[in-house]
Amino acid sequence: MQIIAERLDRISPSQTIAIATKARALRAAGRDIISLSAGEPDFDTPQFVKDAAIAAIQAGDTKYTDVAGTPALRRAVAEKFRRDQGIDYAPEEIIVSTGGKQVIFNAMLCTLNAGDEAIIPTPCWVSYPDIVSVAEGKPVFVPCGQNNGFKLRAEDLEAAITPRTKWFILNNPCNPTGAAYSAAELRPICDVLLRHPDVWVFTDDIYEKLAYDGFKPASIVTVEPKLRDRTITMNGCSKAYAMTGWRIGFAGGPKQLIRALDKLQSQSTTNASSISQAAAVAALNGPQGFIGEMVAVYRQRRDMVVEMLNQAPGITCHKPEGAFYVFPSVHGCIGKTSPKGARITDDESFVIALLDEEGVATVHGAAFMYPGHFRISYATDTESLRDGCSRIQRFCRGLV
Repeated sequence: MQIIAERLDRISPSQTIAIATKARALRAAGRDIISLSAGEPDFDTPQFVKDAAIAAIQAGDTKYTDVAGTPALRRAVAEKFRRDQGIDYAPEEIIVSTGGKQVIFNAMLCTLNAGDEAIIPTPCWVSYPDIVSVAEGKPVFVPCGQNNGFKLRAEDLEAAITPRTKWFILNNPCNPTGAAYSAAELRPICDVLLRHPDVWVFTDDIYEKLAYDGFKPASIVTVEPKLRDRTITMNGCSKAYAMTGWRIGFAGGPKQLIRALDKLQSQSTTNASSISQAAAVAALNGPQGFIGEMVAVYRQRRDMVVEMLNQAPGITCHKPEGAFYVFPSVHGCIGKTSPKGARITDDESFVIALLDEEGVATVHGAAFMYPGHFRISYATDTESLRDGCSRIQRFCRGLV
């Protein structure tokens, strides 16, 4: 008898995690590896957040909490949504989960029936399609080209909607491209959604604070409050507060749907870590100035990386508005041969040869449902980034 369930055949391991794991293994074996593959801030968690966690431990706040999160954290999340996005959620319309990924997983598992469709603009984060698939839904991809800044056009969303469409998933700013939507850019997308009242919206705003040059990413409900009753607005502490390992994600949404997520979570992980929740309260309610300092460093790195990549033969790199990724095209490298004889037939063979020959770990575009490109995370120290981009330039100059 087969022990592994058939549903597992619908998904694959996260390819971003796989690349990072391979890079760590090569480094452990003595190779000089620069890893530009992980979507994780290189900044430390702020000290006042750590102090709040230590205080919670010492105060004995080490027990189960409400499944949906402590009242203090749900109030802090509700205030965050009001303060930053102008969205008014009551605490009972808030759920806290073990990372943003669990919010997505819970939402899809609670709502998708077999064959229901979820529209996903591509390039997209690697986990969206697999989460939809494991919930027995069908991912529907809508390509968004570099010539439009990797952003979805309203007419393409309209064309993708069918009677089976249940969800539209938007990541703003986007992993892997860094593309971000302003309120003006979301307006025509909201107009399409208003014409289709059976389509629900999942907006993943986890990179909301990481935007550059005065750009302000907007959120669906902020732009169109009429969509509030069929939208989940997700965010978390991982990126803006450098708290990836603390595993705190949260979302606001209509009470009926939040109750369903709570019901499912009660039979899986129950509550997120009580200590992490105490730290998250401090992060959301405490001083926010360090975020601006972090963003200023990211902007300098982004500018350097974009400039250096555009000097590499065969590569073109769009300058993104947010997050900490760039998603350059390698179309000018395909069909060539590397200095050590590797044939570059696609984006995957490009990143494999780059890792093998120059020790630079990146992630191929096909992992994000968009071949012909690759992703670099600039959430690493500036010197490593400069060295990594120099190696990429050298690798590309050696292609024949």
